[in-house]
Amino acid sequence: MEIVRNVQNRSATRNTFETENQKQTGAQNRGRWLVWITVGLGLICILLAIALILMYIHLTAERDQMKTTNMHIAEKCNEALNSLEVNYSRLTDEREELKINLNNVSAKKLELEVELKTRNSQKDRYFISSEQKSWSYSRQFCRDRGGDLVIINSEEEQRYIHSIIKEDTWIGLSDTDNEGVMKWVDNSTPIISFWISGEPNNAQGNEDCVQIVSSYPLKNSWNDQPCTEERRWICEN
Repeated sequence: MEIVRNVQNRSATRNTFETENQKQTGAQNRGRWLVWITVGLGLICILLAIALILMYIHLTAERDQMKTTNMHIAEKCNEALNSLEVNYSRLTDEREELKINLNNVSAKKLELEVELKTRNSQKDRYFISSEQKSWSYSRQFCRDRGGDLVIINSEEEQRYIHSIIKEDTWIGLSDTDNEGVMKWVDNSTPIISFWISGEPNNAQGNEDCVQIVSSYPLKNSWNDQPCTEERRWICEN
């Protein structure tokens, strides 16, 4: 019996030892798994951190690029706006200049129309001969047709008559009645005169009638000549 108990005790002891070994082995295995899990989680965290860092860098780069692009777009828009403002200002100035030019042209057109009407009326008012005769003959010719040799009382009239004559022409001024006292054919004295320098001078002793010398400037074109000289003449109705 004692032998049997000893065998049983040895067997129980061996079983207990094997059980303890199994427990230790299981604990060691669990420890290894925990280490691997911890390492794995650590690696995952590191990878996630790296991924987040890379994503941050990428997003930051995109943001900076978008900022740069937006700045370029804003600059282009500002340049385009400035260009439009300059063009608008230039076009406004050109429009105002065109308005001024149009007004000037309209004023000039009106002036020319008035001048044309005046010239047309003056054409009806004056008659220029195509032949040459003495002063007395010329005056009688005008009187026979209801007028007389022209009387000039303004620079405008002198300017017009000077512009339409092509040769030296008798006008209605003389001192035949009183030497040295020039009078118009209506017996009035000149209120304005356009004598050549040194005239009238009665150079030949009988220069009593006045002509306009067409080749002289309009303000210095009157000259006394003998009335018997033959010139063209201009009548005024």
